[in-house]
Amino acid sequence: MALDLSRIIKAYDVRGLVPTELSREVARAIGAAFAAAVVLPDAGADARPGVVVGRDMRESGPELVDAFAEGLTAAGVDVTLIGLCSTDGLYFASGQMDLPGAMFTASHNPAEYNGIKLCRSGARPVGQETGLAQVRELAQGYLEHGIPDPAGDAGQVVERDLLADYAGFLRSLVDLSGARPLKVVVDAGNGMAGLTVPAVLGDAAGLPGLPLELVPLYFELDGSFPNHEANPLEPANLIDLQAAVVANEADLGLAFDGDADRCFVVDERGGAVSPSAVTALVGLAEVTKELAAGRAPTVIHNLITSRAVPDLLSAAGASVVRTRVGHSFIKAQMAQHGAVFGGEHSAHYYFRDFWFADTGMLAALHVLAALSSQDRTMSELAEMFEPYSGSGEINSTVADAAAATERVLHAYRAAYPEVVVDTLDGVTVSHWESHPQWWFNLRASNTEPLLRLNVEAADQDIMEKVRDDVLSLVREPAVPTEEEEAS
Repeated sequence: MALDLSRIIKAYDVRGLVPTELSREVARAIGAAFAAAVVLPDAGADARPGVVVGRDMRESGPELVDAFAEGLTAAGVDVTLIGLCSTDGLYFASGQMDLPGAMFTASHNPAEYNGIKLCRSGARPVGQETGLAQVRELAQGYLEHGIPDPAGDAGQVVERDLLADYAGFLRSLVDLSGARPLKVVVDAGNGMAGLTVPAVLGDAAGLPGLPLELVPLYFELDGSFPNHEANPLEPANLIDLQAAVVANEADLGLAFDGDADRCFVVDERGGAVSPSAVTALVGLAEVTKELAAGRAPTVIHNLITSRAVPDLLSAAGASVVRTRVGHSFIKAQMAQHGAVFGGEHSAHYYFRDFWFADTGMLAALHVLAALSSQDRTMSELAEMFEPYSGSGEINSTVADAAAATERVLHAYRAAYPEVVVDTLDGVTVSHWESHPQWWFNLRASNTEPLLRLNVEAADQDIMEKVRDDVLSLVREPAVPTEEEEAS
């Protein structure tokens, strides 16, 4: 019996255990389905269809890429293999070559996983509502009934190295040549930043040196992640970086996840800088550049980012648009509004000048440029963009997410009749227009019995009170039924 692909093809990408869920056979079927559902229809009748494919450092990558390419070429699609790259390196290739793309990575997942991130030409997203559902349906049929015989000539496979082009393109967007010298500790987590950081921030790609002293941590590409998980969103995975920044008396630290599309910042004291502060900082740089060029800038942020983001960027002259959590949603809003920049609480940063796609490396360049252009420390600079107190995301295991959410809504509507409630993504309850100022969002996980809580308030005490009150309601023990009491 064929694997149920709904287990591994989710809302935004493909991700599964190798080889029990994501095998050569599955990768080949997904390649053929991607060709049929996306690549061939987009190419038109006269164009020669092609796909660019990259991979991270996981051991299973080469075999899965080979099988995926077999599925594409059998359908008459040419394949350009760019080898080891970051996810934003694949987006660069898709944008620069104007081809659909596929990146083999499981991001920060453990070593036994792999996955595929798909995009249309120009790095346009392929999500559940923009082609991924059709890919899953076709691939499922191919697994159960076989891949159709090719209708014409098979596609060809070529290899191409784009690392230097990628590095040069990013350097062209942010000028660091005249910056004051900085000492920067970078934790690559044994992920793809070990390849891209020396190319972009160093001279490994043949670019001129920058006024940066790089202190590398875990730059060896190793998909078994021997030092720590490549997920800087978890505080435990920042400990080594924080200690190294202080020990080396560095100006700041940077951490990247496994496929190096997310960037996290640590200040000179070892304190983590919130992604919302980075969103505001980078957004301000992009807004200032747009205004100087006589353009009216728009910035996108998801609903979990700090209220400091819309407050500061609106005051700077930007139009600010709030959107759902998830890269496919924010990319769609970026394109729809022609936004110059977008940021998420998860440290994904999106740029119009990067085909509306996310790139942690470009965000890092902006942070370095902002710090080096003035005399403040990183902690002093970050403090300007972190005026409020946030809880971070807190997960609660619940048997009935809808019932727990309704419990919270009922209690808060009764206690605070003036609150504003919206349901853009989960429920957001806001008391921001009254005093004391606070808001929170509750979102149910799509894949686990979890409720995710984010709280922000104008001061720490209020944030902690709202956080604890909401959690007590969410985690309230269920009332036993009469049958359960009798037993």
